Amino acid sequence: MYAAVEETVQARLILSPHRSVRLRTVLSYLPEDPFAVSMAFPAEFSLDEAEDERSAEDIVWVFARQLLSSGLELPAGLGDVHVRPTVGRRTMVELRAPEGTALLRFDTTDLRRFLWRSRLLVPEGEEHLHLDADRALAQLLG
Repeated sequence: MYAAVEETVQARLILSPHRSVRLRTVLSYLPEDPFAVSMAFPAEFSLDEAEDERSAEDIVWVFARQLLSSGLELPAGLGDVHVRPTVGRRTMVELRAPEGTALLRFDTTDLRRFLWRSRLLVPEGEEHLHLDADRALAQLLG
């Protein structure tokens, strides 16, 4: 059984240049999936209008730990997830989906603490030592 890192942090969901709302976000890292981090937030913030908000589970985005780490220093990301530093020790995470785009602002200190804790379990550059090829192949083949 592997240990895991899970940290609840506050973010701001940017609605317009002058409006934002507080958003509870759970960051997770599992050594058995050593290259990835996940970010979960309440389903009530979903852009998918077909979702029944009362019964929906948290929205979860999974992306590269290295993307989060790189984005703390310089703009990073291609595709659905972009991370970039901004003024005042803040970091912006942009999540793009067919339903729309969400822009989240985090305190960079919270993200650094989460990454530091994940690196205690699996240092950067040693992710390959934690891969279970048999399990990964079984998951791919279903």
